[in-house]
Amino acid sequence: MHFKDGFRNIMTKGSITKNLIMFAVPLFLGQLLQQLYSIVDSVVVGNVLGKEALAAVSTTGSLIFLMVGFINGLFMGNSVIIGKSYGAQDNKEVSKATHTGIAFAILMGIAMTVFGYFFTPILLRWMGTPSDVMDNSVLYFKIYFLGGLGNILYSACCGVFQAVGDSKRPLYYLVVSTVINTVLDIAFVKYLGFGIGGAALATIIAQFISALLAFVKLMKVDGPHRIYLNKLRMDMNLLGKELKIGIPTGIQNSVIAIGNVVVQSNINAFGSEAMAGCGSYSKLEGFVFLPITCICMALTTFVSQNLGAGEIKRVRKGAVIGSAIGVGSAELIGVAVFAYAPVFLRMFSSEPAVLAIGTTQARTESLFFFLLALSHCLAGIFRGAGKTTVPMIVMLSSWCLLRITYITIIVRLIPVVNVIFWAYPLTWSVSAIIFVIYYFKGKWIRAL
Repeated sequence: MHFKDGFRNIMTKGSITKNLIMFAVPLFLGQLLQQLYSIVDSVVVGNVLGKEALAAVSTTGSLIFLMVGFINGLFMGNSVIIGKSYGAQDNKEVSKATHTGIAFAILMGIAMTVFGYFFTPILLRWMGTPSDVMDNSVLYFKIYFLGGLGNILYSACCGVFQAVGDSKRPLYYLVVSTVINTVLDIAFVKYLGFGIGGAALATIIAQFISALLAFVKLMKVDGPHRIYLNKLRMDMNLLGKELKIGIPTGIQNSVIAIGNVVVQSNINAFGSEAMAGCGSYSKLEGFVFLPITCICMALTTFVSQNLGAGEIKRVRKGAVIGSAIGVGSAELIGVAVFAYAPVFLRMFSSEPAVLAIGTTQARTESLFFFLLALSHCLAGIFRGAGKTTVPMIVMLSSWCLLRITYITIIVRLIPVVNVIFWAYPLTWSVSAIIFVIYYFKGKWIRAL
């Protein structure tokens, strides 16, 4: 099989810093646009429909991340295998992995839609969602998960692009879909009176559009990752290898979400003002994750491609450079959040009680963002090397078990919402220390 463009191997040659930044910048812009999906929902809902509706949107966030995070994590194995094969210039394996991953994404997207739609009320009751926001939460959640196929398919297509070093095309599609989401959000909620369901409907329409654009492009690219409909099937042997890498990442994402669900359940007990305040902060904090997430994704692709190409020294050097970029950018943003939290949070609600709670959470956590960044960057490096079990275990022990234990005990002893916020810096510190120790052992470098 011959492709005109051949292999670019953009992550295996040239300046490491430049490669990481050039790869991460389009990812950053794309993640920024994805954040705008939920931001627009919250801004429109909070200002047009009020704090109860904003609380309803906020309380669904952890559950959405729980389900979407697990399934998206599964595709990390697909991206790692594609990246490794791309670095090794194995056309056949790249093609096979691409078709297997996309076929699996379609299956999982349908499964998530069905599960999310029918189990919504049960999941929200488990979280202890207050009765005054339950109806709106159920409606938003059900409509949102009708777009499950679009959400998962888009993520899988982006994973293919990113594995071969292309982080620009997903950005182009997101620009289009974000504009559509914003226009429809305002139209459905403010002018057509569709209520909270209109915000969810606007989001899933935008998700399907971005998925369609990405899928169609993969059918037209001139490279080993091109999709052919007649080859769209799962190679069970290769799928097994992908899941061996991807399942621990999916569990890791779910572990984080489970810990957040427990946190959210405790926040819910303090009423709708606490829910709205913490929900507003969580939207703001999403922006902090952007540079961290993008550097992590760049590091995962960098490590997988370079290990595939046998560039061990380059992997070690890139790991240090990428982690430094992630930690530095996260802390700069943390300082800005600490200083200007009330100004940022006023985008979502102007009610004094809501602002006070959101500001307290922001100023409790923001100066510790460097620990969060270090944990994510090192986890991204290990995933790129195929070592996904270690991040899973660390996250399970620190970001789930320790977090849940802390909250369960401390909230009973000191029943104020402020003590919940300290669960995050505490668990970020523990995970960062463990990851640093594992990094210097060096065993992860031989994973591929």
